[in-house]
Amino acid sequence: MKVFNQWETHDVRVSDLGLSRYLSLETKIVPHSFGRGAKHRFEKAEISVVERLVNKMMRSGQGKRKLSGKYVRGRGSCGKKLQAMQIVEKAFKDVETHTKQNPVQVLVNAIEQAAPREDITRIKRGGVSYTVAVDVAPLRRVDEALKNISLAAFSSSFNKKLSASEALAKEIVAASKNDSSASFAIKRRDEIERIAASSR
Repeated sequence: MKVFNQWETHDVRVSDLGLSRYLSLETKIVPHSFGRGAKHRFEKAEISVVERLVNKMMRSGQGKRKLSGKYVRGRGSCGKKLQAMQIVEKAFKDVETHTKQNPVQVLVNAIEQAAPREDITRIKRGGVSYTVAVDVAPLRRVDEALKNISLAAFSSSFNKKLSASEALAKEIVAASKNDSSASFAIKRRDEIERIAASSR
């Protein structure tokens, strides 16, 4: 079987050994598991990485934090999985056109580059709270990377002529090249790691 009946995954390689267990490359023509991975803890690690991207594309935007001075509220695909799948499929076609590579491999490369390795947590001791740097768990690294990639597609196509699929394709390609000037996800990773480095 092939993803969207077009792309193979058997030759896709995960170079980051810490993430290899959590980047499932299970192949389905239609990446939809009907919520089976939501029942037990850590079960989402077994869900295909393409379906996890589709699920992130269904979110309602950032919600708690403004992007460019406004709250970005999705692309009208909240809960509409078919629409989110169409966005991802079109984005994969654009990625393949631009890079001449398997778009699933480009997505895996983008997640490896955009996943932060260090973050901060707040500790309270003796009535005084302060932040300390901590290592990020591999599953959370994948979650953060996927969240930032989908948020980039929202923010760069919000109130613009650029479609969501084109914005997602541009973000995946830029993140896979570790381009901090063009990729929102890479900028967020650098910002998170810079704050963590100052809290050591």
